[in-house]
Amino acid sequence: MGSLTGRVAIVTGAGRGLGREHALLLAAEGAKVVVNDPGVAGDGQGADESPAHQVVAEIRAAGGQAVADTGRVDDFAAAGALVDRAVATFGELNLLVNNAGITRDATVATMTEQQWDSVISVHLKGHYAMLHHAAAHWRRRAKAGHPVKASVINTSSGSGLRGNPGQLNYAAAKAGIAAMTVVAARELERYGVRVNSIAPVARTRMTLDTPGLAAKLGSREGEFDTWDPANVSPLVAWLAAENCLANGQMLMIRGGRIDVYEGWTVRETHEHEGRWTPADLDLALAGLPSSAPPLIPSL
Repeated sequence: MGSLTGRVAIVTGAGRGLGREHALLLAAEGAKVVVNDPGVAGDGQGADESPAHQVVAEIRAAGGQAVADTGRVDDFAAAGALVDRAVATFGELNLLVNNAGITRDATVATMTEQQWDSVISVHLKGHYAMLHHAAAHWRRRAKAGHPVKASVINTSSGSGLRGNPGQLNYAAAKAGIAAMTVVAARELERYGVRVNSIAPVARTRMTLDTPGLAAKLGSREGEFDTWDPANVSPLVAWLAAENCLANGQMLMIRGGRIDVYEGWTVRETHEHEGRWTPADLDLALAGLPSSAPPLIPSL
């Protein structure tokens, strides 16, 4: 029996890439999986129901249990219906993997309002909508006296943790998801829910479209493929396990490497008696760097 036997999971954006690998591994570990994916293109356009159904067929062919859902996670009502469907189909919800996302890259000077709104909506609102409806379900369960041992795995990004030029919208959304994870972890632990976030680095439609990354994501025959999205899924399965204690954590994973991140920390402190003047600040803060922090190392 797998480590997740009997657990019920929703995986969003599970028709391709990382989400597909997550859904397949969770099912292989015994979870019953709701495979959510509206089948949009990498930029959020269009719709195709077949990817979600194909993943469900793969899971069932391997002896697992799964159903498909093609609603959009940034549709608040559809997100609620997705949670309701998991509970109605499999009797409960124990795991939520927020993975759905799109990219609409542009520099801040050229980014359109629609490019901003669409990325913020799918990532940030999508995470919120799913988390809200799942949390409301678990809160009701806990208040009714039913023990809850649930886990949420959000998906942030190195772009949100350190910044990536050309991705103002995506970085803002992913940074928001990192903060959302910490807040939700603090709020929901009283109900028996753990909330963590991963920042995966892997070969997906979104990373292949990221400026400067495509050339670095190849693999050589016979060598460990650092960029295979399947490398990320064991971390998701570990965080999903009932006996896992991690909560409020941000974990970046690339191949065989995991970095444990912390949020903004105080690097230095300057104190002054009374109110600062511009002249005082000119002296105290003269040593601040004149350039932005460096990009994510070793990608």
